[in-house]
Amino acid sequence: MKKILLILIIVLSYSGIYAQNDSIYFWKSGVLLEKRSVKTVDLDSITFKRPVVNIPQVTICTQTWTTKNLAVTAYSDGTPIPQVTDPTAWANLTTGAWCYYNNDVAYNATYGKLYNWYAAVGIYDAASLANPALRKKLAPTGYHVPTDAEWTTLMTCLGGESIAGGKMKETGTAHWISPNTDATNSSGFTGLPGGYRGFYGTFNDIGNDGYWWSSSELDTTYAWNRGLSYYVGSAYRNANNKKDGFSVRCLRD
Repeated sequence: MKKILLILIIVLSYSGIYAQNDSIYFWKSGVLLEKRSVKTVDLDSITFKRPVVNIPQVTICTQTWTTKNLAVTAYSDGTPIPQVTDPTAWANLTTGAWCYYNNDVAYNATYGKLYNWYAAVGIYDAASLANPALRKKLAPTGYHVPTDAEWTTLMTCLGGESIAGGKMKETGTAHWISPNTDATNSSGFTGLPGGYRGFYGTFNDIGNDGYWWSSSELDTTYAWNRGLSYYVGSAYRNANNKKDGFSVRCLRD
């Protein structure tokens, strides 16, 4: 008897995969993309590989950075990261979560998502909060959330914090409010002012400032991050509450 196999999975390029008899069918958004013939006896041994994803990136000195803010809704192994809109629920989190700025999906295409620090380092339950060895990975395969030291390497490469910000900011005022001081984007980093969500759940600074997590913590409450602002050409290093919602950029392994 020939086997019928229904696989209800989501992979990066496909909305669904269905194997029946001697064929495998690949769909996306209700459209048949491809049909492959396969021997029935081989169905149990099929391995589906995730397709290669073209991630926009730029090499700055010795590092290769993504040029867009992260916008994933799951860890790299497929474990979902919860979207949390309620401010009280956000304020009480000690595990990973994400949101859109102002809980409005319209910001996603330009600015990506905002993540608390717990999501940035893969803390998805109480056990992984206590034990770093159990944590998952937020960044795509081949990339990672940069450490505080790796952010410092970038700042040093660009001439130090006092001038690095201008070299990292997208030019003009399409996204940054005026005057977007010293912005040249000569590094190609293309930093955007995605704002943030405070640990108390409210949203601030869209158009004014951009904030990006590092994977390094200061203590049990605070973690290191980097920021850019519309009114200065410097980049700044801060330690903020781990419950804050910041953007994430990834660094190639």
